Amino acid sequence: MATELRAILASWSPPIGISVAVAFVAAVYARGWYAIRATRPNCFTPWRLTAFLVGMLVLWLSIGSPIDALADALLSAHMVQHLLLVSVVPLLIVLGAPVVPLLRGLPRWAVKTVLRPFFVSPFLRRVGRFLIAPIVAWLAMNLVLLIWHVPAAYDYALQHEYCHDFEHVCFLATSLVFWWVIVHPWPSQIQTSRWVLLLYLMSADIVNTALSAVLAFCDKPVYSFYITGPNPFHVSPLSDQVLGAVIMWVIGSFAFLIPAILITIQLLAPGSANILAQQDANRGVLSA
Repeated sequence: MATELRAILASWSPPIGISVAVAFVAAVYARGWYAIRATRPNCFTPWRLTAFLVGMLVLWLSIGSPIDALADALLSAHMVQHLLLVSVVPLLIVLGAPVVPLLRGLPRWAVKTVLRPFFVSPFLRRVGRFLIAPIVAWLAMNLVLLIWHVPAAYDYALQHEYCHDFEHVCFLATSLVFWWVIVHPWPSQIQTSRWVLLLYLMSADIVNTALSAVLAFCDKPVYSFYITGPNPFHVSPLSDQVLGAVIMWVIGSFAFLIPAILITIQLLAPGSANILAQQDANRGVLSA
């Protein structure tokens, strides 16, 4: 096992484009965070900066580190990669309340000449509100998750690098929208009932559980790529599939259940109505 792992690590090289892009976004956010902290220190605390930067680091680890190479050899490693892109990275980014720091971090001329037309466009503003509607965000994230785990789509993505990259973009984009509904980072306005958010999270966990159960209890490997492709670790494809399903089932469920528990505690706490009303006026359920 150690020999095979060393061989994969030896064949891996850091992707320059991804590394530069991640570093650039992190630097722009940090610059904007320092700028806006001068006027809103209570809103942009150090933990927001930490959350965003850690999110960018985990993003690089998931698609720019040897984890990406391991995903081509082990389904279980691929599931770890998917969980990072669906649950960890987007939640950390959204907790960083990224919109204003990213805008403040860019040169003023770029914001005015390049981005301003998009922000003032009534059509694009309507599209943005449509995307963060709970039902739209829920359907987008869960449908993308299910579609990309259809065997034909899954195998095709692993066989074609450009499609694999597009798969990652789909996971990250729809998951950012999904978690945006939960956190509603400033300057977003809260419009979703906490009870609706509970249903939102629990139903997403049901989808994750159902998909994991199919993979865990299937009596044969679902994805032909891991049967016909290289198997440097000499691991049974079925055993690897069960391990990947367990990772998705257990860790994926925690990603949904922990926020659901926090929301439930807030709802059941004495005087929760007044507290939640104040949070709604400020920054949102998990960003307060």
